[in-house]
Amino acid sequence: MPSPSSPWSPSSPSSPSSPSSPSSPSSRSVVAGVDGSAESLAAAEWAAAEARRRALPLRIVHIGQDRAASLVRPPMTGAAPASAGAVLIRRRPGRVPREVAERLRRAAPGLDVAVEQGPGRPARALLRSARDAEVLVLGSRGLGAVGGLLAGSVSLPVIAHAPCPVVVVRARAAAWAPPGPAGDVPGAAGDVPGAAGDAVPGGGEVVLGLDLARPSDALVGYAFDAAASRGAALRVVHGWSAGAGHGGSGSASAAPGPGGGPSRPGTPPLTGVLRPWRDMYAEVPVAEQCVVGSPGEHLAEAARGASLLVVGRRVRHAALGAHIGPVAHAVLRHCAAPVAVVPHA
Repeated sequence: MPSPSSPWSPSSPSSPSSPSSPSSPSSRSVVAGVDGSAESLAAAEWAAAEARRRALPLRIVHIGQDRAASLVRPPMTGAAPASAGAVLIRRRPGRVPREVAERLRRAAPGLDVAVEQGPGRPARALLRSARDAEVLVLGSRGLGAVGGLLAGSVSLPVIAHAPCPVVVVRARAAAWAPPGPAGDVPGAAGDVPGAAGDAVPGGGEVVLGLDLARPSDALVGYAFDAAASRGAALRVVHGWSAGAGHGGSGSASAAPGPGGGPSRPGTPPLTGVLRPWRDMYAEVPVAEQCVVGSPGEHLAEAARGASLLVVGRRVRHAALGAHIGPVAHAVLRHCAAPVAVVPHA
């Protein structure tokens, strides 16, 4: 059975001897990678709320860049900044992580915030920080972006090789307070999601994408724990291509029926896979949805308005490459909700 201090660990009700996390719970923290862009600052806010939910310290990791931005306010249009990551106020790179930490401390008194910074290749530095992280949080300006910590050339290798779950967050215009005078840091209670209570801005359920051919306890446990910590419902979506098992085109969507809808021949029923987790997290309402077609498309659609989308990636032992799987790649490209990519065997 999963340990109460780490409910989403690879251990499960049916496999008590599964390996545990490499670091003890007391040494772990929530880590946010920051480069001064609006997206990375949104990630820092999300990480602060997650640290509060998990009662863990927060580490802000900044990698030295040639230039950096101050805290800025994107246009209040409800969309991402027109020029994502644009530099509005130039400041010395060393000030960026300190300003972010100060903002978060003001918004969430009592939050333990530490700052790490230094030169080096961003991907390698973030992977080092992820070794003793409960979760690593990055901002996203889209996988097609160029430059900065959030470009695909940095984020994809980190997601592909991090030993812990990686959450990718898009910037939310409504999360920003107006900038103060030069040298001042905007911030007040409520700037950090969850700072003034347990509500999650944007609300919504947690959505889990699950492959019934290889159901992972680490993945399912992480999703149930995320829903429980937010007081949210959990929607479990299982997608498969009809062409793989029935010779069809795989382009149609099947509405969920009794027991969650159709399942791929030879795979266990979704209801049976979830039963031990539903018993353990009895307070979490669960909806089961099985669909036929592209899993990435269905998950992106299901996650509209969600507080978090959870998908998995198989652990890679190769030192090179940034393969994260087609489903994770698709949702990172198209999903507006925060996406958690959970490594599993």
